Parts: sequence; structure tokens; C-alpha cells
Amino acid sequence: MSTAVVADARITARPDGRGGTALPVLAGGGPIALRRTRGGATARVTVIGAMAGPLGGDRLALRIDVRPGAALHVGSAAATISLPGRDGRPARWDLDFTVAEDAELHWLPEPVVAATGSRLLTRTRITLAAGARLHYREEQVLGRHHDLARGAPPGRLTSRLTVRQAGRPILDQQTDLGPGAPAWDGPASLGGHRAAGHLLTVGHPAPPVPPPGHDAALLTLPGTDATLLTALAPDALRLRRLLTP
Repeated sequence: MSTAVVADARITARPDGRGGTALPVLAGGGPIALRRTRGGATARVTVIGAMAGPLGGDRLALRIDVRPGAALHVGSAAATISLPGRDGRPARWDLDFTVAEDAELHWLPEPVVAATGSRLLTRTRITLAAGARLHYREEQVLGRHHDLARGAPPGRLTSRLTVRQAGRPILDQQTDLGPGAPAWDGPASLGGHRAAGHLLTVGHPAPPVPPPGHDAALLTLPGTDATLLTALAPDALRLRRLLTP
């Protein structure tokens, strides 16, 4: 008998008519608890994991809709730890974000950590109208520190990010890291590092390029005012420093 969890959470942000942002829809689901942590011109929401996981076999989804003129900042209370399930199936984490004209979304969660024996498939789709603004950070850490210290392998993380701006695709990339992925630890991929991530900005000034000596690169995307900062690091702390403008 399967004990996998299927959950769907939703956030809708719109102007409140008083210069702030209201959240007419703030609906958690299963292990995804959503808490509004501050109001004002930018509404702030924290994602709280109400259960361990995701576990292998779980199917979790979060949909965010930012209406014209609204501003939303979403973070998380702690790292997401991907854990193995009983039957070896991967977990799925689907994110679907829509940001309207003159609206803004900051997606800045804590890292995703792949524990030994786990496999997580993440699919993120971002649809931006002309004039929409975005800060999107994604951080992946291969293995928990205490597992790696005793010689255990990390889990596997497969992630695909697709972004469209004004109906035009500006980014479609996939990363596959961890045991079983082709050449994931070779010089063309992690190169011995255990943390990887990127910061996607649209409608904002490009973030500064980290100084020489770091494994980081800033790319200009084909969209309007769109850049992608990609970085590798030995651990989550040093990765965050590279991805913080």
C-alpha cells in the first residue's frame, strides 16, 4: 500500500487598493504550509514544511499568480530535505509561477538538499508578462554533511527550469546531479563541488559578477533586462554568498 503524499498549494497576490498587496488565496496543502509574515507594498509569505520530506513517491505542487501591480516575496523557513521512500520512486516538486505586467515576484527559498538514497524531480515553469519583474533563486546541495562525513553518497536532484517572457521563451535548462546522472561529478559539471545554484533576474539591474577565483558566471538572456548568475561552491554557505547581490 502506497503512503505517498499528493498535495497542491496556491498563492494569489493582487493590489489591495491602498498601496499594498493582498493575498486573496493563500492555500497550503499536505506538507506545504503557507504563512503570511508581513504586509505592506510587498506581501511576504513563508513556506513551512509541515512534514518531513518530500519522500520518494510524493507529488507536491505550488502555484503562484501575481496579478498586475502586486508584489510578492516568498521564502522558506528551512531547507527542503529530499528523503528516500520505501519503494525507490522519485519525489516530484512542481512549481508554476505567473507574473503579470507591472507585478513583481521574489522567490528566495532555502536550499534543496538531496539526502543519501533520495531522488527528487523538480519542474519549474515561469510565465512573465511584458513589464513583469522577477528575482528567482535556486540552490541545490548534494548530500547532508553528516552523511558525507561517513562516506555515504548523496542523493540525486534533477531540475528543469523554463521561463517565458511576453510569450517568448528566454530560458529552458535542465540539470541532473547525483549518483546515476551522467558525469555529474566531472570537470564539466560539479567538478568536485557539492552545491550548485543560480539567480535569475528580470526587470532589475544585473547582479555583480563574483570576483575571480570563484566558479561563477553571469549570462545575459535573450529577454528584456534578463540575466542568469550561475555558481558552484563546496557548500551551501559559500554558494549563498555567491548568489547574494
